[in-house]
Amino acid sequence: MKRDLAMAFSRVTEGAALAGYKWLGRGDKNAADGAAVEVMRILLNKTEIEGEIVIGEGEIDEAPMLYIGEKVGMGGDAVDIAVDPIEGTRMTAMGQSNALAVLAAGEKGSFLKAPDMYMEKLVVGPEAKGIIDIELPIRDNLINIAKALGKPLDELVVTTLAKPRHDETIREMQEMGVKVFAIPDGDVAASILTCMPDSEVDVMYGIGGAPEGVVSAAVIRALGGDMNGRLLPRHEVKEDNDENRRMGELEISRCKEMGIETNIRLKMEDMASSDNVIFAATGITKGDLLEGIARKGNIATTETLLIRGKCRTIRRIKSTHYLDRKDDAVKEIIL
Repeated sequence: MKRDLAMAFSRVTEGAALAGYKWLGRGDKNAADGAAVEVMRILLNKTEIEGEIVIGEGEIDEAPMLYIGEKVGMGGDAVDIAVDPIEGTRMTAMGQSNALAVLAAGEKGSFLKAPDMYMEKLVVGPEAKGIIDIELPIRDNLINIAKALGKPLDELVVTTLAKPRHDETIREMQEMGVKVFAIPDGDVAASILTCMPDSEVDVMYGIGGAPEGVVSAAVIRALGGDMNGRLLPRHEVKEDNDENRRMGELEISRCKEMGIETNIRLKMEDMASSDNVIFAATGITKGDLLEGIARKGNIATTETLLIRGKCRTIRRIKSTHYLDRKDDAVKEIIL
């Protein structure tokens, strides 16, 4: 992919973040997500790519924009795109930290194509590359990771999502002496922190969304870390009732149509098969990875993390935006 596409994709996540920020603290996560999706789509369609959304907002019958299989761009390089217009819609709606607008782009055919469903994820940094196996018990993985890092277990730091489905695992890890940081949402940011030299996070483990999983795989590959995933149908994650089982069976059926299976180990290479990727994330609210947006009148500042996997270049971009100078279609949404 051309180098100038990296800056183009950073503008896409900046626009989505600004759109989501308009709804910060207003208690309406759907409105925030809808605004970010709309701006991201507008800006992708102004980008010189022949792009396909391979994992995004869901199926065409439930997502009018950025649905799986949607074609975007003005023409140019053929790229696969994985998006999460707001990672942390609830955090945005409630004014909480660590909300991001996120995009990963790779060569055609380089990203896993999967339905918008649950994925179990295990992520580590470069020093523990090659020793994780999501099919092993979490206890065995943590022992192996600690050994690879040369750390006692009581110095190991794991980030997970503070969800009821993780309560038992959190207790197990704490009983081992491991330090557990349980966050409300935001497993892409937590995954990236395993690979950042100034972060104390060693491991990210948890069950979250598959779109975030594919995005994470792309950026973790670019940063030299490692990741395993496993697609899980809804009724195996949430309560096993009639509605969740119906949804879960639909997800299993869609996976079969797409040539993949649930409940099998996916290595990082299965989710992101090339390191020729571009990753962009813009902070909406202040977090561990990025600063949030600051806005005064029609002027806003953003911070964006931009990573090119081919050369493993990591940039942090601080931008000042005069919102009344944006394109009319974007201005209408963000002002």
